[in-house]
Amino acid sequence: MLNRVLLYNSGGGLGDSLQILPIIETLKSEFKSADFYYLSAHENHFDNSLKDFNIKIKTLDVGVKYFGFRWWHIFSVIKKFKKNNTKPFDLIIDFQSKIRNSLILKLIPHKYFISSCFNFSLSKPSINIKKDKKINKTLINAINLMFKKESRLIDFNLNTINNKFFEEAKRLLPEKNYVGFSITQGNVYRKKEWPIEKIVKTAEALNENNKIPVFFIEKKDKLLKGKIENLIPFAKFPEHETDLSSPALVSCLAKRLDFAISIDNGVMHMMSLAKIPMIVLFGPTDSEKFAPENKSIIVLDSKKIYKSKNISLISVEDVLQAAKQHSNFLY
Repeated sequence: MLNRVLLYNSGGGLGDSLQILPIIETLKSEFKSADFYYLSAHENHFDNSLKDFNIKIKTLDVGVKYFGFRWWHIFSVIKKFKKNNTKPFDLIIDFQSKIRNSLILKLIPHKYFISSCFNFSLSKPSINIKKDKKINKTLINAINLMFKKESRLIDFNLNTINNKFFEEAKRLLPEKNYVGFSITQGNVYRKKEWPIEKIVKTAEALNENNKIPVFFIEKKDKLLKGKIENLIPFAKFPEHETDLSSPALVSCLAKRLDFAISIDNGVMHMMSLAKIPMIVLFGPTDSEKFAPENKSIIVLDSKKIYKSKNISLISVEDVLQAAKQHSNFLY
């Protein structure tokens, strides 16, 4: 029986947290009596920006920022866990594969340890398993092997979100024929934005087929909203028409869409929780690793289509051809 489970995530974006929801849901289903703790190299988004998703997981505070990214964090572990004789964890799951981070994490007292680092050789007990680019798939296989289970990944249930977000989404998008657009990148160091002129042409083509473009742009991005509004006067910006501000609202708004078009960002993962058809555009980032796991998702990866990391090479026609697979209104 597992009573204390620790999850370590080194990713700093909202998307990094949302991506691991299926593993969290599966673990909670399998180990119902366990208390779950979350250790992040950045912050526990489930306690802050993602609090409206109602993921009940405690924050483990080790007293340092960017845990695992500095060798001296070893002393923080010794001080917090060994000198204070803190109760060990029954299971620690490492969602990343950097050797330094994994070695420091492994110093936290535990009984079982699962890490894909060095092909799971750091795990305790060590296991022999084929590594998959989809971290959730890899980890669920590792959990099944270590604990002799036959678990399957459980998708996040959107109905756990407070009904006020669904009601507000319906008020903001009361009709049909909406197509979502998410075009802003979270990581400024990777050029993964699609050119605005191509977004405009795509929105115009969709509008000619009775589709209404809906742009997911935060309230703080007023300049971008104004620019798009001037270029696409028939577009909607629901987040700017409400007092609510939450990623949970984005997921509920996504339920109102026919389909969505997005680059690789946090909003892509928020919309994917609604299990709607999507077209996701990738350039410098790894589509096999980061694209949501949904059968209704079409991935357009410039590396595969044009042998280049330049996402701008993806054409309007590429997107419209993909959109035809999601809608009978496009000819």
